Amino acid sequence: MELEWLPGKSVALSEVCWPEALIKDLPVIYPFIVNDPGEAAQAKRRICAITLGHIPPAMKASATPDRLAFLENLLDEFSNADGLDPRRRTRLQDDIRAEAKQLGVEQDLGLDAASSNAEAISCIDRFVCDIKESQFGDGLHIFGRAPEIAAEFDSHPSIKAESAALLTALNGKRVAAGPSGSPYRGRKDVLPTGRNLFTTDPRVVPTRSAYAQGLVLAEELMRRNLQDHGDYPKNLIVDLWGSATMRTAGEEFAMALALIGVKPKWDPGSERVSGIEITPIAELERPRIDVTLRVSGLFRDIFPTLSALFSQAVQSLRARSESPDWNPYVTKQELSRVFGPAPGDYGLAMGAFGDTYTDEAREAAGKAWLAASAYALNGPDSTYRPDAIKEQVAKADGFVHIQDLPETDLLLAADYAFHEAGFAAAQGVTGGSAALYHVDNTNPEAVRARSLSEEIARVVHARASNSDWVAGMRRHGYRGAAEIAATLDHMGSFAHLANVVGPHLFDMFFDATLGNSDISTFMEDANPEAFAALKNRFEALDKAGLWVTRRNSIRASLEAAQ
Repeated sequence: MELEWLPGKSVALSEVCWPEALIKDLPVIYPFIVNDPGEAAQAKRRICAITLGHIPPAMKASATPDRLAFLENLLDEFSNADGLDPRRRTRLQDDIRAEAKQLGVEQDLGLDAASSNAEAISCIDRFVCDIKESQFGDGLHIFGRAPEIAAEFDSHPSIKAESAALLTALNGKRVAAGPSGSPYRGRKDVLPTGRNLFTTDPRVVPTRSAYAQGLVLAEELMRRNLQDHGDYPKNLIVDLWGSATMRTAGEEFAMALALIGVKPKWDPGSERVSGIEITPIAELERPRIDVTLRVSGLFRDIFPTLSALFSQAVQSLRARSESPDWNPYVTKQELSRVFGPAPGDYGLAMGAFGDTYTDEAREAAGKAWLAASAYALNGPDSTYRPDAIKEQVAKADGFVHIQDLPETDLLLAADYAFHEAGFAAAQGVTGGSAALYHVDNTNPEAVRARSLSEEIARVVHARASNSDWVAGMRRHGYRGAAEIAATLDHMGSFAHLANVVGPHLFDMFFDATLGNSDISTFMEDANPEAFAALKNRFEALDKAGLWVTRRNSIRASLEAAQ
């Protein structure tokens, strides 16, 4: 764990706080990716670091994978035949569904035999388009060095500035400050990088534009839930992270406000959020949703004003003279709706539970999620309320995480599995059955709510099993091999904790790694530890029954390795 995340106070650390005890008065020069303002702020707040921003890797288009080419051709042919030749159209519908079923796409999308052809083909077509239009980072960024392929912006000024800033910091001189955010999500003001990162004013969050986007997110989530379940959700848990809230100026939090039917009020001039305005039911045109926020430790520290604002909103809704069918809060006695970890704690403390494939470890992971969410938050105040969060988890019929960052995906870091799949494990402890949603907000003009299994399938098709991504990692030798192995670790955690990874997806990743002699040889030479970890992980998934391959060639390879 990095120094800035060790236990202790959030700011003004004392000698008994771990970061202060370990670092004392040692200067910290911290090269930091420019799109992660939250973690940069944490490094400033808790270890007094100079955070030197650097650009993310250049993005590369996924294109249509070879394995989906025939399915795409069938979809194109169907589109051309639609309305012209009914018999040909019917035959193509059957062919499309048969091919999608054979590829595992129907399983990924939750389509069963009862799904209408029109609905199924629309979902399949959208899924293939999503994969084709996806992007991934081409390799890793090397500080002060230009990327291998051209980025969508001129990277040369940033490369020059990064090197100059590092020398300036090492000479003990001032490094100019600069903003943070994603240059691939419209924040070109963060360029050139090589500046000492700053973030945002928490008092203006959510901004007016963030609230407008929050309305879009809420509408898309409701659309998807209606599509899947034929009704609005009754009880939602929204997963909020501090860094994302900083990047988007509060779009995710604004979505939660929109779901309960509340709008911020802003002070004229300063644009600081000063209160709330309740949207009448007649204008909302749907029931208010009972929303619980599960916030990260960083969110708790940076945005106490938002937990207070949300608590104020819930109390105000409780006092409304509205029908319980339209306002669930009017009959509630328990009104705690913002939960997070204990003061001074960060993360979910799951340890090896996410990677140990036993029922006992899954239960322990669920209990860890609950324990790290057991404090009810209201501004600076926190109260230990383990029974309250258990109640909200047990009755939740939906869980949602919003992703704003184009440069990453949910299989590139363990936090996604611990938070999203960890919630599923927590429901295994409390009881309940919630739909798991991952909302893609990377392009604000094309928001897409996907099921968690659909999002994982999209990432495996578009990035994890993509030979171009693997080739990009190969350029980085030891570190690249470690990144390849880590992707399988995260797939395994999602499978173990939430059962949302189909066996065909593991087959695809096997073909791209151990099943490819060139990649297998590269990993064994460049990073024997990562190569061994990859083999052991595949074997553990097979032994635990989380991956049941139907491919004789893969089965023979696994048996030969044992």
